[in-house]
Amino acid sequence: MKKVLAFDIDQTLNIAKTPVPDEIADLLNDCLNYYQICPISGQKFDQFLIQIVDRLVERGATPAQLKNLHLFVAQGTQYYRYTGTEWEQVYNYPLTDEQVEKITNAIETSAKELGYWEEDKLKDGDEIIENRLSQVTFSALGQKAGTKEKYAWDPDCKKREKIVARCKEIAPEFDYEIGGTTSINAITPGMNKEFGMTHMLEELKVTKDEILYFGDMTQPGGNDYPVVQMGIDTITVRSHEDTAYALRGILGVTEKK
Repeated sequence: MKKVLAFDIDQTLNIAKTPVPDEIADLLNDCLNYYQICPISGQKFDQFLIQIVDRLVERGATPAQLKNLHLFVAQGTQYYRYTGTEWEQVYNYPLTDEQVEKITNAIETSAKELGYWEEDKLKDGDEIIENRLSQVTFSALGQKAGTKEKYAWDPDCKKREKIVARCKEIAPEFDYEIGGTTSINAITPGMNKEFGMTHMLEELKVTKDEILYFGDMTQPGGNDYPVVQMGIDTITVRSHEDTAYALRGILGVTEKK
């Protein structure tokens, strides 16, 4: 019997970098009555609030329901839970300043050599490389770029595969994962979603068989693939519409019990 529903965010719960739509917010709120809900993504804490938490509250989530929502930030290398009044950080495994500098140099050098450094396309105040404490993230067009532009930039992941290959030559001591529409997450070895899911098991005191995971990057090299390798039951989706369809079915069965 499943006790936990875990989700990637971009392309799984929403259109990349946008708040979850009403239907997903409503379905997640319903799920909070029966399951522990665990978004796990490479995004930073503020984005979890903007894209998920604020939307659930807008759609009527209560403090009691939010206690069943667990935020596994930066691939689960940071974990936040709701106390009833605020979000508290349970743990954090940050990179050192030296590691951040090495990763940043490797990504910038690789992207520039390959002609994929497009600083001229950034919106005011945006950045291509972001320090997310426990990981460094490359976003080719920045965080504020339009959805249409992001989807068009690297739909087959070929650009990012080339960047990753070059990064591995420059700084092989780190791992690089492709995620979202334009992103690469750089981490220390082992600090991927397997790390986050392992901590999820420990923090929520559940077994692998009690978790169902939803993600769009479940192929080898994708940032959801470590979850597949762990043997956790996984549903591969192409969009939030696929996720909504699956959740309606899960709730239909759950509510009849």
